[in-house]
Amino acid sequence: MGRGPPVVTPPRVEPSADGRVTRALRAVPVPAALIVLVALSGVVLGRVYADPLLTRLMAGAAAGSVLVSVAARRLPSWLVAPLSVAALTGWTLLSLRLAAAHAALPGGLGEVAADAARNAIPRLLTAMIPVEPAPDTVLVPVVAAWLTGLTAAEVALRAGRVLLGYLPPALLYAGALYVVGPNADPAIGPTVLFAAVAAAGLATPGRRDGPAPDPVAGLTPAVRAAVRLRLVAASAAGLAVVVVLAALLAPVVAAQVDERPVDPRRYVEPPRVESLDENPLIRISGWALNPDQRLLDVRTTGGAAGDGSPRIRLAVLSDYDGVTWRVGATYRNAGRILPAAEPAPDSATDEVRQEITVGDLTGRLLPAVPTPREVTGARVAYDPATGTLIRPEGLAPGLRYEVSSVRERPDANLLPTANVPAGDEVARVLRVADGAPEPVRRLATQLAESNGAPYARADAIATFLAEHYRVTADAPSGHAYPNLAFFLFGPRNGGGQRGTSEQFAAAFAVLGRLAGLPTRVVVGFEPKGDGPVRAADAYAWPEVLFDGVGWVPFDPMPRPDEEPRPVEEDFRPQPEDPPPSEVPAPTEEPSATPPAAAPAPGRAEGGLGTPVLVAGGVGGLALLVGAVLAALYAARRRLTRSRLDAADPGERVAGAWRELTDALRLAGHPAGPDLAAAEVAERARRTLAEARAARSGADAAGPTERPGDGAAGPTDRPGAGAAAGGPDEAAVDELAALLNQAGFAPGSVTPEQAERAARLSRGFGDALRSARSRWGRLWWTVHPGPLRWHR
Repeated sequence: MGRGPPVVTPPRVEPSADGRVTRALRAVPVPAALIVLVALSGVVLGRVYADPLLTRLMAGAAAGSVLVSVAARRLPSWLVAPLSVAALTGWTLLSLRLAAAHAALPGGLGEVAADAARNAIPRLLTAMIPVEPAPDTVLVPVVAAWLTGLTAAEVALRAGRVLLGYLPPALLYAGALYVVGPNADPAIGPTVLFAAVAAAGLATPGRRDGPAPDPVAGLTPAVRAAVRLRLVAASAAGLAVVVVLAALLAPVVAAQVDERPVDPRRYVEPPRVESLDENPLIRISGWALNPDQRLLDVRTTGGAAGDGSPRIRLAVLSDYDGVTWRVGATYRNAGRILPAAEPAPDSATDEVRQEITVGDLTGRLLPAVPTPREVTGARVAYDPATGTLIRPEGLAPGLRYEVSSVRERPDANLLPTANVPAGDEVARVLRVADGAPEPVRRLATQLAESNGAPYARADAIATFLAEHYRVTADAPSGHAYPNLAFFLFGPRNGGGQRGTSEQFAAAFAVLGRLAGLPTRVVVGFEPKGDGPVRAADAYAWPEVLFDGVGWVPFDPMPRPDEEPRPVEEDFRPQPEDPPPSEVPAPTEEPSATPPAAAPAPGRAEGGLGTPVLVAGGVGGLALLVGAVLAALYAARRRLTRSRLDAADPGERVAGAWRELTDALRLAGHPAGPDLAAAEVAERARRTLAEARAARSGADAAGPTERPGDGAAGPTDRPGAGAAAGGPDEAAVDELAALLNQAGFAPGSVTPEQAERAARLSRGFGDALRSARSRWGRLWWTVHPGPLRWHR
């Protein structure tokens, strides 16, 4: 058998140096384009950050993710993702460390990373603009940039789908634009650069050497023609779709150019505070009763260290609804540097640096000298409108932080001629809630009429309060309209005309608004110097806004060495209706002609007899009254059932508490809305004891035991008062404890506890009702008050 010709293997041609350089250059443009596209998202997002650190971190994530994919292009695809995620972990930890050092946050890397992972998204969307680069505000953008670069590189480089690989960077870029929203100028430059880089990456030839193979080579002419026809048809259809979409969407896109972008931050609820932090004014009376309680420790470290002790502000209360003063703030998570506000043109400013250590002060409000500019050692949220700070996690004993503030000192020479602003910008601090007592309005009018200039009006109000009222530490808390009216005009021997700084500041602010002055109430501390700040240093003061000067504090407190003058010497509230003795009696004019003779009794002229009409009228009126009473009774029963039979145990406890407060109000001892549950329980115990004492006295006045009959009268039965009165006084405390449990630990109330609360409230109401007369018990059952008191 003969051998065939030998097989000749062609020699392997090694690429030249120029060829290798050319292939390398062809491989560079697409990865470089992907890096730039992802990094541009950091440029767009960095416009709302206070520092370029975020842009640098996102650019590093873009370069790292793409370069890892390029380096691992010869490895199996399933190995690329684990390698890239490992590199992502390292870059993320480095980014968090750099951000924590930049924001001067305490704690180790693990603690910082865990906190950032838990709160990254909500804090990013609730952070104050400009956002300070911190671990929780850079984590999501850095991770998103890395994952985008990884996805884009794998699709564009490994799969060779460059256009499809541009989709992840485009989505990230659009997301950055959406997050920024209206909080920065239009990103025209970055957007044009994004399109140019994307086009350059598409225009660069691929790595394939030589001409591209013909997809229809080797086919018969007929089949080749059919395939080419289909390719042309598909290309024409795709072009037509693109043209139609451009024609339809172009007007829509063009119309959005001048529209204001949507701010996604409006969909995220910023940090909220509890009621004591929303209205810290009610804490003044409690602090006054415990003057030695150590709330803070303060050390002035710079600026005004030798210039006295400035007031420390806890909260600014701008909203008043006739019942409660509230902060009404919208807190935004802030970094170390707080947004700067322009001081008044002619006011002097100095910097105050303080180191504050929290003692027994609770809540979330963070004390600081107004106006804070930098806070280190604590994560804060800030309301620029009022300058109030909070720590979202709450205060804790031993918390230490430093605050740098800019203290303004207005030019006192400008105040006598300064005007006050008006309009929508200050409507919030000019609003007077409906229901202001008429004597309070008349007092404000009297003080305003005799003082024309705004500063003179404000000074007159402060002087009036300082000269006529007394400061006492045991004055009850409360600043609703009735409380202020009693403080201003109540009898001196009955507890009126005395109060704490709560009543003085609230009365000044209300009288000022009634006199046309924009006012607010500030709660804070007036320390005696460096060292402990005690509860006795707690203080509330009013402020008035003047044009060109800013907010100016006033002091309406009386001087300790002056005896207050009775209010009646300078202002006597006139009664709204004249006394009965002053109402003129109607006089009858004499008539020249005698009156016409009356018709015969018992018969109306040309109609039914008088007895028939009277009987019909009385019967109809009785039916109407009966129908009204029945409707009121049914409505009251339905209200009680809806409260005590609610599905949620916590709502049933709250309903039982409303039944108790309604019973107090029906008994003539209403509990004010400013009282805590324990204070209401104390009033309920006193009311219950008085009701039982009254019933025991009534029973004692009734039939007594007759000699020889062996029957015990009402006063002879042991425990008759307790049995008739229903629950003992301790049950009211139990119901108050259940209410606090339902309010401060939602979901912890059991159905058995809710049923217990319902029984306690029913027993309390029955005990108060049984102490009343027969008609009093009937009126108790159909009284319409509970139907409208809580609306």
